Amino acid sequence: MNESPALEATALGKRYGSNWALRDCTLTVPAGSVTALVGPNGAGKTTLLQLAVGLIEPASGAISVFGHDPRAEPLAVLPRVGFVAQDHPLPRRFTIGETLRLGRKLNPSWDDAVAQRRVDELGLSRRQRVGTLSGGEQAQVALTLALAKRPQLLLLDEPVASLDPLARREFLSGVLRAVTETGMTVVLSSHIVADLERVCDRLVILANGHTQLVGPIEQLLAEHRLLTGPRTDAAAVARVHQVIRESHTERQTTLLVRANGHVYDACWEVHEVDLEEIVLAYLGTTSAAARVEAPAAVAR
Repeated sequence: MNESPALEATALGKRYGSNWALRDCTLTVPAGSVTALVGPNGAGKTTLLQLAVGLIEPASGAISVFGHDPRAEPLAVLPRVGFVAQDHPLPRRFTIGETLRLGRKLNPSWDDAVAQRRVDELGLSRRQRVGTLSGGEQAQVALTLALAKRPQLLLLDEPVASLDPLARREFLSGVLRAVTETGMTVVLSSHIVADLERVCDRLVILANGHTQLVGPIEQLLAEHRLLTGPRTDAAAVARVHQVIRESHTERQTTLLVRANGHVYDACWEVHEVDLEEIVLAYLGTTSAAARVEAPAAVAR
């Protein structure tokens, strides 16, 4: 029997009043993958992750974690999931030692050896109060609580957004180490593409509450190409390949395409693209569409 996906959404929607935070969101996160969840502020990333842990209820469609409904079957989901929020909500008056003891009491699968080892490696004193820690240190303590739970799925909601580059690198190194040691599945929400490219093997782009692109990063890099050539209408290319972005000067046309096979027309110079260029192209396309359609959606 094939293992259920770690996370699966089908036509998932969440509405706040008349505004849709997510709509017709469909994606699959295979078990054992490290998935980048990318999108601008307000794209619906936090809403998706909150739906995954059952904090909120979908308005339409379905979401499952290892084949279980997070709202209907919380006891089958929550023990298997670790969650780190962007603001790292920790008890500021607690010491690190008290915080770890709280984690031990709240989580039956708690691995105290993991928690103690991480605190030692971070060089933190168990007597330090959480409120006196730097942003990077608080993020690491929050990650420690999540990892000591021994989750099968780790959900990270913009955990490094407010951290400096060194703190971001140290945080992500901790995540990678845990993935190597345990084989857990990770969904990492962020808008810092350079960080994601180092640690993730799959990509989900969310914009305006919709999934724009889903797939293995290596495959997506192979499929997308930048074409440059003499000024021309993009219609001929669009009949064969999906044109994601186009720009024109007086003499030259530049197209970013999701190629359907090889580009055989000799008038085009074909260039590889990096992950950031792909992400920006899709987000730029959806932003332009939003300006034209002027929807009244507010995503969280």
